[in-house]
Order: sequence, then C-alpha cells, then structure tokens
Amino acid sequence: MNKAFVKEGNGDDDDGDDAGIGLPPLPAGAKNYITPAGYRRLKDELLQLIDADRPEVVRIVSWAASNGDRSENGDYIYGKRRLREIDRRIRFLTKRMDAAEVFDPALHYGSDQIFFGATVIYETGDGETHTVTIVGIDEFDPLNGKISWVSPVARALTKAHAGDTVVLQTPAGVEELTVLEVDYPAPEE
Repeated sequence: MNKAFVKEGNGDDDDGDDAGIGLPPLPAGAKNYITPAGYRRLKDELLQLIDADRPEVVRIVSWAASNGDRSENGDYIYGKRRLREIDRRIRFLTKRMDAAEVFDPALHYGSDQIFFGATVIYETGDGETHTVTIVGIDEFDPLNGKISWVSPVARALTKAHAGDTVVLQTPAGVEELTVLEVDYPAPEE
C-alpha cells in the first residue's frame, strides 16, 4: 500500500501538534489575530487541562502502575495515551496563545467599513442573505456564522463598506456579494 495512505508511528510524536484539528494555516508572515473572547476561551481550556484534567489522569496512571504488570493493564495504557493527548493539546494551545495578536473589534464600533471582528450581512447574486462574523482562525465556527479572517469570503469583504458590491472568486466562477450591513460590538465600559 502507498505510504501516503498509511499513518505510521506510535502516535506520540511531537510533529504536527495541531494534526486532526483542521485549522487552516496562517498566511506566511501573518499574525494570528484573535478576539478577546476567543483568547479567553483558549486560556480557559489551557487552565482546565493543566489544573484539572492532567492531574486526574496522572493520578489514574499512577494508581494503574501500582497494580503490577503494565503490558496488559488497560487503565495504564489508556491513561498514558490520554496523558500524551493532553500534553500535545497543552503544547498546541501554548504555541497558539504565544503567537496570538489580541484585537478588540469594538475599536471600530460605529464604522461601516469591514475589518476583523465585523458582523456583516451580505446578499449573494441569487438573492440569498448571509450573516457572518469575521474572527480568528482559532475561533471560526462556520455553522454559527463565524468565519476566519483568512477565508475567501472574509478576504473579499474586508475593507468594503455598507452598500458596496465585492467580487468573490469561487470554484464555480465569480460571484458578486452586496454588503447590506456592517456592525461591531459596542465597547465595554
């Protein structure tokens, strides 16, 4: 069988800390922009892993190791695997947070020009209306209308104003998007 279709190794390599997560890569030289809420979610997940999840798994692995033969000890084997997964996620989150450039979209409150953090309502050429919020790659959620700032739609919309028509290159051809409304969150007092 072709090696391209076979994953080899024992699964505890450090290459590709974000393997399987499905995050798009940052463009070369670009910053990892993230909203304050997105940064808080990453930080909360990291603290949960460090303060609760990892110590609990270490306790289970320690208990399982004290039971004797580790070669057929399911608790020990599964615990060690889970510990590697947690450690890999901790490394990934730490790297992402170190590279993050926190940007508060409330700075553009009241503006009708589209930048990072904008919530945009636009209409496609066939009359469909879509609402999207442009966020960082670590917080995108297309099912809930949050698209990454590096996505083709976000790039087409960026710097446009309410009322503008922009061109989006799609695999099916060129599509025109008309910006209906631009909104930013209000600044916190």
